[in-house]
Amino acid sequence: MTKRDRNIVIKVYVTPAEKELIDQNMALLGTENRCAFMRKMAIDGHVINLEIPEFKEALSLLRHAGNNLNQLTKRVNANGRIYNEDLADLQSSFDQLREIMGEICRRLAAIG
Repeated sequence: MTKRDRNIVIKVYVTPAEKELIDQNMALLGTENRCAFMRKMAIDGHVINLEIPEFKEALSLLRHAGNNLNQLTKRVNANGRIYNEDLADLQSSFDQLREIMGEICRRLAAIG
């Protein structure tokens, strides 16, 4: 038989409503291991799930703006010209990115 590192049992009694809340929090974090979840909560006091869909959108916008900037730089190096449409598109991407990052910051601030 192998010796367990964790050999002390702690029992916790909960109501059905409390168990449902625990299950919901576990689902939010995407975990099915109740022991690990309860141990993490008991030791750390809180668990924060940072899956924020706006992160993916912000990353996509950042890639788009980066690609536009690279194309603009190549064009300027090749013929010395900057087109207003290119600058407007780049500015629009950065404005959207700024807005999304602001929303992400507001959501993160609300967690604390």
